[in-house]
Parts: sequence; structure tokens; C-alpha cells
Amino acid sequence: MLDAGYFISLAGPLTFKSAADLRTRVARVPLDRLLVETDCPYLTPVPHRGQRNEPAFVRATVRCLAETVGLAFEALVERLWANSVRVFPAFERMPLAVA
Repeated sequence: MLDAGYFISLAGPLTFKSAADLRTRVARVPLDRLLVETDCPYLTPVPHRGQRNEPAFVRATVRCLAETVGLAFEALVERLWANSVRVFPAFERMPLAVA
């Protein structure tokens, strides 16, 4: 998929205990090809399992991804934002809010 120019987007399952193999594979994806998304209302990330998924929970997926790729949370958020703007240029007009 990377050779074809695609991005790799991750959601809540990245945080699952059973996803060790996925995390190993994701650690090899170039940072400039990663995106993170939510799959509302399903596939809620840890530690929110058992709850209805919501967009705010994507933060847990990003925290897991940051640990997986060895970056600080804030640095990864900036990288993901830059990737998002590449895919969706209209996002450039939106402010980045990290909470």
C-alpha cells in the first residue's frame, strides 16, 4: 500500500492487548504516511473499551501510537496534522488544537 502512495490510518484496535503484531508492523511505517481516525461508534480504544466510541477517544489511539513509534505525544500530533493536511488540504485553514 505504501508503494502505491497510500497512507496507513489507525483506529482503536491499535490499543487492544491482542494487537501486538499490529503495533510491530506500524512501527515500521514512515511517519509521513500515518493517519489516525475514530471508528464511531465501534472499536473503542483502551481505556474506554465497553463504552460507545466517540471522536474524543482518538487521543488514546494517538497516545498508543506515540509509544509505538517512540515519539512524544505532541510531536506525533503535529506530524499527524501535517499528514492530514496533505490528504485533506482544506484542513490547512483549521487551527490545530492539542488538549
